[in-house]
Parts: sequence; structure tokens; C-alpha cells
Amino acid sequence: QVQLVESGGGLVQAGGSLRLSCAASGSIHSINGMGWYRQAPGKKRELVATINSVGNTNYADSVKGRFAISRDNAKNTVYLQMNSLKPEDSAVYYCNAEIYYLTYLTYWGQGTQVTVSS
Repeated sequence: QVQLVESGGGLVQAGGSLRLSCAASGSIHSINGMGWYRQAPGKKRELVATINSVGNTNYADSVKGRFAISRDNAKNTVYLQMNSLKPEDSAVYYCNAEIYYLTYLTYWGQGTQVTVSS
């Protein structure tokens, strides 16, 4: 069994910052890629940022220069530092991870709400 537990969401004013964390626990041999996605009401889930096992990152155009993804492999944790937040960043943010234990499987967290007020 593997669990991804997110934390750090909340309500913030436009221009503010939040830091999301997502910790993986359970039967884990190694973790390949990790990422953050978001889903606003009435919209499809979209990629925000990803990071692979050696630290290479990828960002959605809408967050480049404002968000930064990082990971701590010793803690099986991925972070998302969100700066200069905009109301359009409001969504439920989900982390995911490709975890190896006998085979590779992709797991998702339960989601954390981020609300940016104007």
C-alpha cells in the first residue's frame, strides 16, 4: 500500500505565496517522476509541474517563472512553491508519483484546495 498525503493549501490574496508538500509513504522501493496537477470547477485536470528522479523539471506555461517544483528523495516528498499567485490559480491541487515496488504504478494524492482572492 502506498499513500500520498498533500498539505499546505489554503486561502491567500492575489500576489501572495503558498508552499504545497506531498509525502509518499508505504511500500516504496524507488520513485521515478513526481508532479503536481490542478483542477478548477468545471475544468479538466491539468499539469502544473513535474520533476524526474534526477531533478529535471517541466512547467505549464501559465506558471513558468512563478512556481517552482522540488523534491527531497530522502523524504519521498515533492514540493510546489507558488509565488505571485493569481485568482486563476485557484483549484484543487493533486500530486502524483510513479512508484516502484515490484512494478511501477502511478499514485495520486487526495488533493488540497488552493483559493486565491482578488
